[in-house]
Amino acid sequence: MKLHAIELPSGKQAYSIRNFPITIALVLILTLIPLYYLLPSYASFPWNSSSSKKLSSSSAMPPSSSSSSGGDGASKGLTSSSSSSRECDIFSGEWIPNPEAPYYTNLSCRWAIHEHQNCMKYGRPDLGFTKWRWKPDECELPIFNPVQFFEIVRGKSMAFVGDSVARNHAQSLICLLSRVMYPVDISYTKDEDFKRWNYTTYNFTLSTFWTPYLIKIKEEDANNGLFNLYLDEFDEKWTTQIEQFDYVIISAGHWFYRPIMFYEKGQLLGCQYCFKQNIADLNMSYGYRKAFSTAFKAINSLANYKGLTFLRTFAPSHFENGLWNQGGNCLRTKPFRSNETHLEGKALELYRIQVEEFSIAEREGRKRGLRYGLLDTTQASLLRPDGHPSHYGHWPHENVTLYNDCVHWCLPGPIDTWNDLLLEMLKMEGMKSFDTQVIGT
Repeated sequence: MKLHAIELPSGKQAYSIRNFPITIALVLILTLIPLYYLLPSYASFPWNSSSSKKLSSSSAMPPSSSSSSGGDGASKGLTSSSSSSRECDIFSGEWIPNPEAPYYTNLSCRWAIHEHQNCMKYGRPDLGFTKWRWKPDECELPIFNPVQFFEIVRGKSMAFVGDSVARNHAQSLICLLSRVMYPVDISYTKDEDFKRWNYTTYNFTLSTFWTPYLIKIKEEDANNGLFNLYLDEFDEKWTTQIEQFDYVIISAGHWFYRPIMFYEKGQLLGCQYCFKQNIADLNMSYGYRKAFSTAFKAINSLANYKGLTFLRTFAPSHFENGLWNQGGNCLRTKPFRSNETHLEGKALELYRIQVEEFSIAEREGRKRGLRYGLLDTTQASLLRPDGHPSHYGHWPHENVTLYNDCVHWCLPGPIDTWNDLLLEMLKMEGMKSFDTQVIGT
């Protein structure tokens, strides 16, 4: 499979330091050298002199050698800090052994890891799933460097907007940053669904907004888990809060597999899995597309929003030998190779919808100077059936009714790589901003 081309904002000009005044060159050198050596076990900055910073097109699905596809989507992979000058899609690759991992434990980050994702605490015996890293096909992806990250986001703010997998992602970031410092809780509410922390030394604020459908919802039937989705209405619990954020990372997916009633303009249009008479059957894709369209419209409509919006793409679940509520489980202990599986069925459809709505939103946002980025974690996630909690989210003797969890991710675990990718994209955005400033001077 190959990724379709989705246009990401990027600078294509290359500049040599010799074109700048000597003073600027000295400032850059004195700034970069200390950061380069702060964490010697980490890879260098992506703008080292041997790297060529280009963007390469890829195809409308996550990459895999097992299939290929056409399509109208557009995505561009980013080059990493490889010594190669070839173009490189950082989202297409394989998992390779990394004996140095993990970079934190459930003890060093015990306060941030959700209990149900604390696989080490609850006795998962095989810790080999923590010892892999993502290797793009034609370059190297540096392991997450917390010092570099903090320097990039100094004085800024970042929001994770989405369901519990988005929160899972944010907790991974918090744990990776814990190698440098812990944050202070500055939440504006006691509601655990809306958390806010500040890293005082860097004045960096990180927030999570729980919104499983990204749009306005109402629980219709708690016993059956039936929700009303208002497909054309914003979820103001997050849309009224993010206007001043510098980075917003949105994602959603797995809740759309549940029973849903679809509303537009206040009128019931149909439902999914509601089994009610005289109500039209609408499939998941209809609501999923509408929800992302409305969420992106909300962002583009914010008068004072100047931030960079990332779409973190769909991360497939890995239930085998049954559905989530019919005994399905995820007991594999190592990653797939890219030729051993491929994205298909409903997961592929949801991915394509995300990519298409992202492209529309990016084009509209560009008209008022907004920036978008596609954080395409789908292929890397697809290849990690071994990274889920399964039944290691509680003690075996506990009298609890919980299904095997093949949706969320153990921490530490594979989704730490999502932050490797995020940091690489932030570096590239910083390079683009620097190029833009140079052009204007």
